[in-house]
Formats: sequence, C-alpha cells, structure tokens
Amino acid sequence: MTSRYLLSKVGFRRTIQHLEPRYNMPSRHYILEKAIPKIHKDVRDDIAKQVESTNALSFTTDIWSCDHRPLSLLSLTAHWIGPDFSPKSAVLHAREFRGTHSANAITDAMEHMLRTWNIDKKKVHVILRDNAANIKKALDQLGVPSLGCFAHTLQLVVQHGLLAQRAVSDAIANGRKIVTHFKHSPKAYSELEDVEDELNIEPKRLQQDVKTRWSSTKMMIDSLLHCKRALQSYASDSASNLPATLTGNQWSLLEKTATVLKPFQELTAEVSAAAATAADVIPSVRALTRFLENESEEHRGIQTMKATLLDAVHTRFDQVETEPLYTVATMLDPRYKDKFFTNATNLDQAKEALKVEVMKMEQELNTMHSGEGVAEAETVMQTPAMEAGSSTSSLSSYFDEILEESCRAGPSEQQITQGALFQLESYLSEPPIGRKNNPFHYWRDNQAQLPTLAATAAKFLSAPCTSVESERLFSAVSLIIDEHRSRLTPEHLEMLVFVKKNFPTMLGLQSGQTVEGSV
Repeated sequence: MTSRYLLSKVGFRRTIQHLEPRYNMPSRHYILEKAIPKIHKDVRDDIAKQVESTNALSFTTDIWSCDHRPLSLLSLTAHWIGPDFSPKSAVLHAREFRGTHSANAITDAMEHMLRTWNIDKKKVHVILRDNAANIKKALDQLGVPSLGCFAHTLQLVVQHGLLAQRAVSDAIANGRKIVTHFKHSPKAYSELEDVEDELNIEPKRLQQDVKTRWSSTKMMIDSLLHCKRALQSYASDSASNLPATLTGNQWSLLEKTATVLKPFQELTAEVSAAAATAADVIPSVRALTRFLENESEEHRGIQTMKATLLDAVHTRFDQVETEPLYTVATMLDPRYKDKFFTNATNLDQAKEALKVEVMKMEQELNTMHSGEGVAEAETVMQTPAMEAGSSTSSLSSYFDEILEESCRAGPSEQQITQGALFQLESYLSEPPIGRKNNPFHYWRDNQAQLPTLAATAAKFLSAPCTSVESERLFSAVSLIIDEHRSRLTPEHLEMLVFVKKNFPTMLGLQSGQTVEGSV
C-alpha cells in the first residue's frame, strides 16, 4: 500500500499524470476515509473468523510511548496454531492508552480489547508481557495466565553480570570513550580509516552502545576488537588525542567478555524469532547453565563475571521447571520431550502436568465430536531418528550433550496404556528429533496418529517465549507516525497499523513475509 503522504507530492502526481493522463489520482481524504476503512473491515473479518475457530490463543502485549507527540499505545497480538499446524499471529489492537499506566487501568483496557473480539478468558492460554510489576498485577487481576518475557529476563541477567567485575566494567567504559571520540570527530575517524587501509584491515564502523541494552555493548566490543590493531597504531601517535586507551590486559578482558556474551547474544536471537515458543525456555536455560559451569582456560580472568552470570541465571530462572506453561510445552516439543529436566522430581511433576492436560484435552475433543472418541489404531509415527544439532551456535554442543546424557539414562519405567495416555507413551518412547528440525512439521505429519496429543501441542506451542512480537509492532508504528503524519488520530493510527501488520496474514503469507510498500 502506498503512503498517503506520497499521494500529495507534486512530483509523484506529475509522474503518474505523465505515465497515464486518464488516471484520476485518489485524494488523501478518499484513502483515509474510504479505502483504508474498507481494507480494514475485510482484514478484520478474516482475522475474526480465524480467531473464532481457534480453541486456544496466546498473546503478547506491550506499552509504547511516542517520541513525536504525547501518545501511548497498548498492544495486543494474538498467536495460535492453524489447522495445518503452522504458527499464526495477528495484531488485534494498538490502542491509545491515556492516563496513568496503573494495574487497574491496564486490566480495564485488556478486558475491553478481549471483549471487542468476543474472546472468552477461558480461551486465553497465556499472555507474554515484560517484567514490569504493573502489567503483571494487571493480568493477575484479569484472571488470565501470564509469563514474563524470556528475552527481557536474559537482558537483566547480562546487565547484572557486566557490572560484577570492576576490571571488566572499566575496560568497557574505556572502550566506550574511544568509540564516542571517533563518533564525534569526523577528522579522527578519517585518520583511523587511513590507518586501517595501511594495515589492510577491512573497514568496519565502531558501534556506539546504549548502556541499557547489553546487546549493543556486545556489538561495541566486537567492533573494537575488529579495529584493535588500527586503534593501537592510532593511539601510538602522540597527536592522536584519544580520551582513553586500552591496556593489553583490558584488550584481553574484552576478548574474553565477548566469548562469554556470544551465547547470550545467539540465544536472544533464537528465542526472539517468530517460530520460538515457550518450549525453548527450559532447554535454553539448561544449555546456558552448562556453558557457564564449564571451566574454560579462555575465560581465565573473568571468573567473577561468569560466576555472577551463573548465579543470576539460577536466581531468575529457578521456577521454570515447575511452571506447567513451560514444562508441558517442553514435553510436547519433539526436539526436547523429557530430556532437559535437571532432576527426577521436576520431571515427574512435568509428566503429571502433561497427563492432566492430555486427559483434559481428550474430554474436550470427545465433547466436540459428540462421543466419537479417539481412534487407537496401531500406526507408525513419522519420527526421524535423533540427530545432532547442525547449528553453529555456541550452545549447540551443550544441547547435544544434555540430550545424549538423557537418552543414555533409558526410557521411563512407567507404563500407561489407556486412551489418550497411550498416545503419550508412544510419543515419549521415541527419541527426540533433531534440534534444527521443525516441531510444527512433526505435529502436522503426526496429528492423525496422535490426535489428542497434537491438539494439546497446538495449545501449548502457540505461546511465544518473548513479547518481542509486540515490540516489532511498535517499530511499524514508528514508521507510520513520522514528521508528515504526526497529526493522525489514534483511531486512524490503529487502523493503519492493523492493516499493515495483518494484511499478509489475510493473504496467507507465512510469518516473516511482508507485502511490498507501506501504509
């Protein structure tokens, strides 16, 4: 869809007039008051049908404040698994949120948004949110399950770790001063580029970090390390006038810090992907813990930071193996199953929670099918043998290591043979599929053989493990509210955001695909 602002540009209108003199350009008023509302209605009707036909919905939510004007928005994005077992999502609201962002105000707003779409709270599987106390309290008051954003919690873990060792934080501070110097001095940057050219170093811009986002600090460290030889040569010039330099020990600390932060960076990217689910949390925490517990020579000198990171992981994720929203999802992910629990007690509790959910789902399916029941024909599941992860991730070897240890321990001795639980026994008796395989494809291919289990998986794997999808939504909002469209009413803004984000869903595009152009 073409920008309304573009339609008013004289040059654009003259170009169209030259290309096709008979064409009458629609006015901005027509686009805003006629065309977009019509598209909005068509898209909304399509999304409403999909939402209504879905038995369980998960959601992500976030609050955003505009830089161009005094405006806050509260978002609500729905996530579900389609009939073909493909993950779906749709933005339901990016609603103006006036006044104080109190828990009571959020509760009222969320209740109104669910009611607008005729979504019963019983249909809400879980809502992913940030870790702020007000939104957590609001969802508790609303009476729906909620989980904190896994990526946000990882952010808190790393921020805590980076401040734990004075020598590391001092090295980062000096690196930050160096980057700031070159960012503010085009002359100095040109001189640094000349040095890079002399040393045959591929030019790479130094990255300025944002203190509140550790991932930007990791990128800053990487850029400094890339330019290390050039910076050392530049600093040796008495006329360089650098505000700070890095000693040999500080360069070494930055190199080691980068190796420790790399798994966190890779893991954050993985769990922020559109296909990531709540099932990824427990295995990720286990692999991350195993990495931090591993005593490596290359990490000598930053043991304090590493120990602090490990302690923060234990503290902030100590409840994940007792939270059914995580444990059941993990068990129903064919890549993980029952292989990533730290002890027998947690595993037994997870299996009990899974059995409860499976039996509950069987009752629901029997009610829906008027007592038709579930067929128990002996069929062979389409389950590929367990294969080593093909990922180049720093944590991939730890995932594989944990899987191998669990599989060597042998299958569970417990035998269950009745109804839907027979499906569960058959499923758990098979080895996990490869970590890089698609769990949704597994359930698509096996839902005829494991109908009750597949329906339960559709419910629990609908939940993302982060609220990143709502953050991505506000990136789209920022593009719509620019200097030319800052006077849009909140109602028109929500309509434009809704169409922009959901039009691909109506067209049947997969998650991540977009339609060319912008609203």
